[in-house]
Amino acid sequence: MPNRAARLIVPATLAIFAASPALAAPNVVASIKPIHSLVAAVMDGVGEPGLLVQGAASPHSFSLRPSDAAKLEAANIVFWIGADLETFLPGPLASLAGDAQVVELMDVEGMTILDMREGGLFEPHSHDHGDHDHDHDHDHDHDHDHDHDHDHDHDHDHDHGHDHDDDHGHEAHDHDDHGHDEHGHSHDHEHDHHHDHDHGDAHIWLDTQNARLMVAAIADTLMAADPENAETYNENGQALVARLSELEDEIAESLDGARGRPFFVFHDAYHYFENRFDIEATGTFTVNPEVAPGAARLTEIRERVQAEEAVCLFAEPQFSPAVVETIADGTDARLGVLDPLGADIEDGPELYFTLMRNLAQSLSDCLGQ
Repeated sequence: MPNRAARLIVPATLAIFAASPALAAPNVVASIKPIHSLVAAVMDGVGEPGLLVQGAASPHSFSLRPSDAAKLEAANIVFWIGADLETFLPGPLASLAGDAQVVELMDVEGMTILDMREGGLFEPHSHDHGDHDHDHDHDHDHDHDHDHDHDHDHDHDHDHGHDHDDDHGHEAHDHDDHGHDEHGHSHDHEHDHHHDHDHGDAHIWLDTQNARLMVAAIADTLMAADPENAETYNENGQALVARLSELEDEIAESLDGARGRPFFVFHDAYHYFENRFDIEATGTFTVNPEVAPGAARLTEIRERVQAEEAVCLFAEPQFSPAVVETIADGTDARLGVLDPLGADIEDGPELYFTLMRNLAQSLSDCLGQ
C-alpha cells in the first residue's frame, strides 16, 4: 500500500477546479511554529494558518490568551503534535474547537516514534538498531518523482566513515512492525495504527522524514476539506517534500565535522535530529525543562561534563541559560544555543528550513572547532 506521501497525486477530476475561482480557504490553526511553517507552505497561495504558541513561548507551559481562544473557536481544522507536547491544549480543543477537525500529527501513519531517553546521561549508540537501518554515506539516491509516489525510496547511504546501521541505542516504536524503507526504513502502512504515545518523544518534527509524512497528511487533510483549492495544496505539498529531501542531504553533509564529539543539551528535545543525522548528545541538564535542577544535581552534571570531556553545552531560548552557565563554570566546555522551535525566526513557510539549518549550524560551529 502506498505511503501517505505517495498518495498526494492530483486526480484528473481536480482539473475541473482550475477553471473555477478559488473559494475562501478554511480557517486553519497550528499549535507550534514548526508545524505552522509546514502548514503555511502547503497553504501558500490559498490562505494563512493561525498560530497559537508564538515567539519564545514553550508548548510545555503555554497559556491561551483571549485571541488564541478566538482562533480555536473559529477554526475548521487544527493541526497539533499531541498531548505529550502541547500539554495546555487538550482542554481548549474540547471546549473551544469542538466542531473543528483536529489532526494529531503524532498519529500520522508511518511516523518514526522514538522512546524518551531516561535520566540525564544517555547510553551510547550501539549502531545495530533494527528499526533504523539506514547507512549514512551521502550517496543519496533520492528517487522522488515528486508526484509523491516515491515510496520513500531514498537509499541514503551517508558514509561518514561510521559503518553502522544507525542503531542509536534507543528503541523506536515499531507501529505494528511497519518497516521503514526510506533510509532503509521500509514504511508499510497497512498496519493498524494503535500505539500508545504516553512515553513517546513528541519532538517528531526534528526528523526530516517525519516532516515529509506530516506534509503529506497536512495536504491530504486540506485537499479533502477544500477541494476547490486541492490542486494548489497538492502542488505545494509535492514541492515541499522535494525541498525537505534536499534539506536532509544538506544537513547530513554539514554535520560531518561535528560527529563523535561529546555535548550536553538543555533537555531531551533533539533525539529525532540526532537519530536522523547520526549525531548524539551525551546527556541533558534537566529531565523536566520546567523544573530547575537543585544544587546536588548541578554538581553531579558538572562532574559528568568533566568526566565526558564535553566539548559543548547547549542552552535553549525558551528557558533561562543560568543553569547551563553555572554548569559550564570551571569546565573547558564551550557554550552554544539550540532552538527546537524557531523562537527568533519569522513565522511562515521558510521557518522550518531556517530552524533545521540553524540547529545544524549551531552544532557544527561549536563542535567542529
